[in-house]
Amino acid sequence: MAEQYPTGRPTVSQPQQQRSHLIVKTATALTAGGSLLILSSLTLAGTVVALTIVTPLLVIFSPVIVPAVIAIFLICSGFLASGGFGVASVSVLSWIYRYFTGKHPPGSGQLDTAQERLAGKAREIKERAEQHFPGSHASS
Repeated sequence: MAEQYPTGRPTVSQPQQQRSHLIVKTATALTAGGSLLILSSLTLAGTVVALTIVTPLLVIFSPVIVPAVIAIFLICSGFLASGGFGVASVSVLSWIYRYFTGKHPPGSGQLDTAQERLAGKAREIKERAEQHFPGSHASS
C-alpha cells in the first residue's frame, strides 16, 4: 500500500519507481533503436537503387572518369599539401620572430635548456681535448 506523508499526499514506493524508470528507459531505447534501424535500411535501399542506376553509366564513361578522378585527386592533394606547408612555414616564422623579440613563445624554455646543455657539452669536450693533447690550443 502507498505510504502517506503528513501532508496526506500518497507516494510511490521505491520498487515501483525503479520499475517505471526501467520501462521508460526501455521504451526510449526501443524507439531510438527502431528509428535508426529504419533509417539505415532506407539508406541501404537508396544506395542499392543508386548503384543499379549509375553502374551502366560508370561502365560506359569509365575510360574518361577514372583518369579525371585521378587528376582531380592529384590536383586537390597538391593544393592541400601546398597550403599545409605554407601554414606551417608561416607559423614557424612567427614563432622564430616572437623568440628573437623576447616574447617567450611556447617551447622557448626547452630550446634555451637544450642550448645551454649543448654549450656545456662543448666546453667539456674542449677541456678534455686540452687535457689529452696539451700542445694544441683551440681557438675560442
